[in-house]
Amino acid sequence: MPKLRITEIFYSLQGETSRVGLPTVFVRLTGCPLRCVYCDTSYAFSGGHDASIAQIIEQVALHQARYVTVTGGEPLAQRNCLPLLRALCDEGYEVSLETSGALDVSEVDARVMRVLDIKTPASGEVEKNLWSNLAVLNAHDEIKFVLCDEADYTWARQVMLKHELDSKCTVLFAPVQGKLSPADLAGWILRDHLPVRMQVQLHKLLWGNVPGR
Repeated sequence: MPKLRITEIFYSLQGETSRVGLPTVFVRLTGCPLRCVYCDTSYAFSGGHDASIAQIIEQVALHQARYVTVTGGEPLAQRNCLPLLRALCDEGYEVSLETSGALDVSEVDARVMRVLDIKTPASGEVEKNLWSNLAVLNAHDEIKFVLCDEADYTWARQVMLKHELDSKCTVLFAPVQGKLSPADLAGWILRDHLPVRMQVQLHKLLWGNVPGR
């Protein structure tokens, strides 16, 4: 029976993406091949426990939610993430996947909303971006840039315009907590008339940097 390494399964409000504020079950898989400088889930790099897909679905069902987010770490680093995503969709959930953008997303079930990070220079992992992923995204997916400073913003703006990302799907710009002022980022977006959605992490505004929230 296929198993995955799980760090935690918890029920909270979605803190990011266009589904922000919606009650959501989060399935956090263990492990990540990246080491972004601003990572706030380094506790998911190792440890965790093994669970079958059936066991995961059973735990998800306890929370009686419509939305499920599979996250990490980097969930696609585990080969059984793909069948887990399919199984959750088959159960009738609206499923999203939070992925670093460093691994191929083309085999992800078409019913899943893929939230694809594009790593910026200040992340320390810009070389890991798998640019071929952009060609397989569709209108219900989302692209996210996590920005550390104005240089990151300028770089992200250029990437967005070069690849016409806003014509593919929703584009999210988010400031790194404690590094970039949300007000500064909002000002730059308005100044440049960028067709992006700015986001802050709702869960951190509500509960601070608490794992499992």
